[in-house]
Amino acid sequence: MGEQILIVDDNEDIISFLKPALEIEGYIVDYALNGKEALSKMKEKFDVVLLDVGLPDIDGFTVCEKIKQINSCPIIFLTAKGLEQERVKGFLVGGVDYIVKPFSLKELLLRLKVHIKKQVQSDQKHVRKFIKLGEVEIDILAKSIKINDQLIDFTKKEYEIIELLSIHPGQVFSKEQIFELIWEDTSDSDINTITEHIRRIRSKISANTSFDNCYIKTVWGVGYKWGD
Repeated sequence: MGEQILIVDDNEDIISFLKPALEIEGYIVDYALNGKEALSKMKEKFDVVLLDVGLPDIDGFTVCEKIKQINSCPIIFLTAKGLEQERVKGFLVGGVDYIVKPFSLKELLLRLKVHIKKQVQSDQKHVRKFIKLGEVEIDILAKSIKINDQLIDFTKKEYEIIELLSIHPGQVFSKEQIFELIWEDTSDSDINTITEHIRRIRSKISANTSFDNCYIKTVWGVGYKWGD
């Protein structure tokens, strides 16, 4: 499943342009045309908010402050103003980025990926020390995995895949998401390496467990998840 994005902008042309473009990239997109509507939608869990500064009812800076009280997701400001004091204010109230209209869709997509990756890495730093499922125990601080109290040798990338999935149990990650979050953009590998890494992980787990339990489960046509 893709990340959930909320677009907050009173310009319906912006909405009609951005929403399908982001959905093509695999994101789940909702939108609000004013600040009050945006705040009412925050009972849902969004991964990123694209927030216009010049809203008709509540200014975007105030909306950002209110969102930050209930959701730690990255907020990227979209605005027609490029003034330095406006950018500074946006960062002070909790925004992580500031994109001036008109903007390039390619640039926006790249920035989205960067901030989503940073958020995932930040989440990883705050997870509990141990994650245990069945016979598998993951030590987040030591970066090691035991099965039935025996230390099992996983490669760095294999471990990183297991850690990514296990700290988000039940959440489905596509091969594209796993590749972007774990492999560097300059890597010589391609996305097909994910399938081989998953196969090796499963083989090592199966060889060391006393019963057949598929810890990394395939959601056909979507991706992989940890546990049920």
